[in-house]
Amino acid sequence: MARYYRYKMPPWARNCIIVIEKVTLPIVIFQLIRTLFIPTTFDVFLLGILIGVFVAFYLEWI
Repeated sequence: MARYYRYKMPPWARNCIIVIEKVTLPIVIFQLIRTLFIPTTFDVFLLGILIGVFVAFYLEWI
C-alpha cells in the first residue's frame, strides 16, 4: 500500500489542505471554550471530531 504523499496533489488541493491545517487549531480552541460554557451533546461530538482532525494533521496522517 502506497503512503499518502500530499505533494503529488495538484497545487489547488495542496493549498486547501494547508489552509485547513492552519485553521484547525483556532477552531478547536473556540469550540473548546464554547463547550466549556454551553455543553451540549452536539458540541462535545463536534469537539471530538475537530480534535481528531487536528491530531491527524499533527501526526501527518493527512
